[in-house]
Amino acid sequence: MKLFLDYLQERKNIYCLFVLCGLIIMGVFYLYYLSWEPLFYAFFLCFVFLCIASLGDFIKYSKKRKALENIKKDIPYLSCYPSSHSPLIHDYQDIISSLIQSIHDNQHTYESDISDMLDYYTLWVHQIKLPISAMHLLLQQEDNSLTFQLSAELLKIEQYVDMVLSYLRLKSQSTDYVIKEYDLDEIIKESIRKLSTLFIEKHIMIDFQETHQKVLTDKKWLIFVLEQLLSNAIKYTHKGKVSIYYDYQRLIIEDTGEGIEASDLKRIFEKGFTGSTSHIQKKATGMGLYLAKAVADDLTIQLAIQSERGKGVEVTLIFPNLSL
Repeated sequence: MKLFLDYLQERKNIYCLFVLCGLIIMGVFYLYYLSWEPLFYAFFLCFVFLCIASLGDFIKYSKKRKALENIKKDIPYLSCYPSSHSPLIHDYQDIISSLIQSIHDNQHTYESDISDMLDYYTLWVHQIKLPISAMHLLLQQEDNSLTFQLSAELLKIEQYVDMVLSYLRLKSQSTDYVIKEYDLDEIIKESIRKLSTLFIEKHIMIDFQETHQKVLTDKKWLIFVLEQLLSNAIKYTHKGKVSIYYDYQRLIIEDTGEGIEASDLKRIFEKGFTGSTSHIQKKATGMGLYLAKAVADDLTIQLAIQSERGKGVEVTLIFPNLSL
């Protein structure tokens, strides 16, 4: 019914012209006192002809509409159009073809630029990690409070470098996920070891209760997620501890830190969002939790955060296909 109404709307000018012509002819017949019988007979024949012509035109119209509906589904791969004898329609089709070609060219240029940028920053990350590793080795030769603080700050720099590479990889067309079954405890321990300097620097206790779980995931990317979550816990915990335990099919990371304002909870995974606490301390970039959530989603890990201001933060991770 809607298709028929659309057709009438599109052809209304033709029907209005038909009615207008009929009224003009009737007016002429009336002014000249001519017989109405041949007029009505002519009108009847014209009306029948108009109905037959409209039926054929409506069938063509409906076929074109269906063809256009199919085209809308395959616009990126469009190579042919509904047939038409109208020069105006051909002009529109030429314009559409030019726009599609322009889109393809721009997409190819964009993908090439992204690939070049990813290659450059990947090289940059690997190159900058060499002096970072060298600085770690040099600092290990000294044992005093200053070198310990420098080691902690250097670890933060290394995390920011890893964050850059992770962000670029997430934006690329392909990923390097290697999904296998891993021991969850070993992954957690590796993450804790890497951040141990930060725990020691802030005098924060880590309470890790082994989960005895196997998890189907990508080890490198899961470590990245855990590091971001633990770094956040360390950053906003000034005393107390960070607890990691497994409870009711969930991995819990819990801290005794500042907590999160209720108004900020809905936005903490947004790109660039830093929240009221971070604005006060000017510490956050707003990228850590955004990247952690993006990677978790790719790994089909359910990541959620619960918190109250002044009562710490509880992070929950639910993994797919866990087995004992």
